[in-house]
Amino acid sequence: MKEFIVNALKYDKKIVTTAIESGADYIIIPKEKENEAKKLGRVKFILADKDGNLSDNFVFVTINDKKDEEKAAQLAKAGKKVIVRTTDWTIIPLENLIAQSENIYAVVKNADEASIAVGILEKGVKGVVLETEDLNEIKRVASVIKETTEKIQLVKAKVTAIIPVGMGDRVAVDTTSLFKKGEGMLVGNSSAGMIFVHAETEESPYVASRPFRVNAGAVHMYTRVPGGKTVYLCELEAGKEVMAYDIDGNGRAVVVGRAKIERRPMLLVEAEYEGKKLSAVLQNAETIRLVKGDGSLISVVDLKEGDEILGYVEEAGRHFGMKVEETILEK
Repeated sequence: MKEFIVNALKYDKKIVTTAIESGADYIIIPKEKENEAKKLGRVKFILADKDGNLSDNFVFVTINDKKDEEKAAQLAKAGKKVIVRTTDWTIIPLENLIAQSENIYAVVKNADEASIAVGILEKGVKGVVLETEDLNEIKRVASVIKETTEKIQLVKAKVTAIIPVGMGDRVAVDTTSLFKKGEGMLVGNSSAGMIFVHAETEESPYVASRPFRVNAGAVHMYTRVPGGKTVYLCELEAGKEVMAYDIDGNGRAVVVGRAKIERRPMLLVEAEYEGKKLSAVLQNAETIRLVKGDGSLISVVDLKEGDEILGYVEEAGRHFGMKVEETILEK
């Protein structure tokens, strides 16, 4: 997850409040305003003294020439969190700095600049520092930084087996966000082949919709979290983040409010895409819906061999949730 910082050195209560409400990770304020600002909400403040020195190991560097760029690189390599300001906003200095260190932040004026900064060299800056007096711009940049964090390529896999596997412990993931139709989570017995499980946004003859919930499946399965990592479903708990995706592969981080583990009858669903296997153990219930290749929803109880469903495949294996280039066989 990229970090979102709002520069409020020209202290304005409305800017600080809007930054807090928009989910800013840090707000830069004058040190003498610390006590006043803390009354507005719980957030991390970067304090600036009268000489312009920043707390929390942050430092501003303005790039006017190559020497300034080299100075920024040296500070970043020394462990400083370098906030880069360019006199005419350009990508090249940031590209050079990002290639040398991960401790680079970019000063931006709007959502367009923020979007470019987080995508430079595919890796992007560690975070952006927004300088604006426009309250709506704070919200727009927050949306860019906090909501859309990943784009992946979903595939249409052909179902090869649906097998009842008896009772098991499944995890229903309740989040602090509402899912829209077409959104859900990716889960899988292997991180190399995951299946898209739709959120419970639809009404059912048996139960009301729960648009904050994905009944994700068995406790042992992988799901994706921010940063391209995976965790086991049983590791999810209140306050942790998990990735939600739409049917076009656009991902956003959502916060878990509760993870309910209950014993339920389970189904093993297996599918194949270009010789690669996707599989998941899901609750055997009408409310558990997958997404067909045409974007329509289908309950697992209606699923048939030969149906196309959405999923995700990747080449690398995983070690402690991190993608690794080594031979790992999961059956």
